[in-house]
Amino acid sequence: MTRLLVVTAVPAEADAVRAGLAAVLSTPPAGSGPGTAGAPDQVPTVASVGVGPAVAAAATARLLALAEAAGQPYAAVVSAGVAGGFPGKVAVGGAVVGTSAIAADLGADSPAGFIPVDQLGMPAELLGGGTTVTADPALVAALRTALPAAAVGPVLTVSTVTGTAASTDALRRRHPDAVAEAMEGYGVAVAAAHADLPFVELRTVSNPVGPRDRDAWRLREALAALTEAAPALLALAAQ
Repeated sequence: MTRLLVVTAVPAEADAVRAGLAAVLSTPPAGSGPGTAGAPDQVPTVASVGVGPAVAAAATARLLALAEAAGQPYAAVVSAGVAGGFPGKVAVGGAVVGTSAIAADLGADSPAGFIPVDQLGMPAELLGGGTTVTADPALVAALRTALPAAAVGPVLTVSTVTGTAASTDALRRRHPDAVAEAMEGYGVAVAAAHADLPFVELRTVSNPVGPRDRDAWRLREALAALTEAAPALLALAAQ
């Protein structure tokens, strides 16, 4: 079994993931004895690491380093939680499997529009792999098999949640294939890349990306969907 680290932004997301895993791990196969919580190396570690790419990267890197120092390194990393979904790509309550994590607002503004940081002429070694980290194909494939109804595509990482029609249109022009936006995926992906570990992102949608309407958010439904999707993570631990 692969030792899997699953990181979320906030405790409510971590609790939702744990609930989904527990529901499966505590259910015995037909004809077997009482349920079991599973051996320690069979149960993904789930931790909330904070909101935003910077704290997510720092906290994830620390968890990876501590595990390696203890002689129990992780073998893969998942960024999980709720997200905003782009209308027409994924509905509220739907699941998303991220094929890449993109730092969508890391760069410079200009009269001609936004310039991604990897187009500013900086030396490549200063960019940590650029603004896009590609998810591990095997992990993506495993989640797609386990969650056949999930939307699949890039997930944008932003430090400022999109909240106007103009900013939504600008993001869609720059990233037409993106299916969702969240605030931690790129940071977690960079931490995983620096540890030379495979990464993937799993999200469920609480609201459409667009003009901010807090009353339209369906956080409870998204967390319930995250609990429902969480057992798919066991397919990754079985890699």
